[in-house]
Amino acid sequence: MTLSSLGFALARPLLHRMDAETAHGLTIQMLKTGLAGATPAASPALRQTVMGLDFPNPVGLAAGFDKNAEVPDAMLGLGFGFVEVGTLTPRPQAGNPKPRLFRLSEDQAVINRMGFNNDGHAAALKRLEARRSRGGIVGVNLGANKDSDDRMADYVAGLAAFADVASFYVINISSPNTPGLRGLQSREELQELLDRLNAARAKLARPVPMVLKVAPDLRHDEMEDIVLCCGRGAVDALMVSNTTLARPPLKSRAAKEQGGLSGRPLFFMATSRLANFWLMSEGKIPLIGVGGIHDAESAWTKIRAGASLIELYSALIYGGPQLVADILAGLEQRLKIHRLATLSEAVGGEAHQIAEGKYRPKMPAVSPASCKRSSA
Repeated sequence: MTLSSLGFALARPLLHRMDAETAHGLTIQMLKTGLAGATPAASPALRQTVMGLDFPNPVGLAAGFDKNAEVPDAMLGLGFGFVEVGTLTPRPQAGNPKPRLFRLSEDQAVINRMGFNNDGHAAALKRLEARRSRGGIVGVNLGANKDSDDRMADYVAGLAAFADVASFYVINISSPNTPGLRGLQSREELQELLDRLNAARAKLARPVPMVLKVAPDLRHDEMEDIVLCCGRGAVDALMVSNTTLARPPLKSRAAKEQGGLSGRPLFFMATSRLANFWLMSEGKIPLIGVGGIHDAESAWTKIRAGASLIELYSALIYGGPQLVADILAGLEQRLKIHRLATLSEAVGGEAHQIAEGKYRPKMPAVSPASCKRSSA
């Protein structure tokens, strides 16, 4: 058990007695001390080149955890292959009224209606400029101010603001907590947005990959439209998916709260959409799988569905930082079981079965050592 995992084990009972947003703020402050420790490097077999970037491993930190780019290096130190900061809007934004973040412990899920609360571009840019020499892959998730007169212009402004510090951009048009934002996923509006963004990208001094983040609550025809708009290099990858407004059967008292649902209950919906995007795009658009990853098997299933990279956040609330190392070890183990030399060979291998709900993963044997580690 690493120092960070031990700290989480000791702090978790206290953190879970607090309301979720207060606990999260305290976690960020703890990480800023730099005492989280470091995780050993992942296996070379897990390295991949995606969007022209060399990822040391495929497990990334999803947006929403480090909204203001305060702790990217601490999270990289925990073993993540990359981190995503934000969502960031041009001007600071308070977000929706509190309470707006809810744990669903019985379901290992979260509901949030945060509303893009953040300190704005300028504050985050200052922090990212200060850590630029430290390296590591840090993506910047871009959003639009709630009261913006031209939301597309807000995304264009983000490209210019972070051009020197972002490893990649994520265009977040799929949050359910900003009224009307998901309308940008419609074919006409998305085409206009991508045209404006790519015109702005062409003027940048250095090329920065761009990822489009979409919702899981999409019809088949809407997904087809997105693939059509995103083809021929319009984006460098698709991120599937954001939180959902749907409500599968849930056990927790907070299940009826309004907002986007994330965590384990989202897994099957998000992974099915991921497989569909892989099939619709014929594997020609790299995919980043997000939604419901909670262990090595769920991470592996995302990859078999078509994800070259994966991200998680909600599962950290329940599993702690040791989860990252456990997933990486589990992925390496599965490569050996399937006799694959690299993770790239596994991508999309079961997309048809997953899209049809027929995939039955081969579960590896669990060693006594891994059981002991998980229970620690």
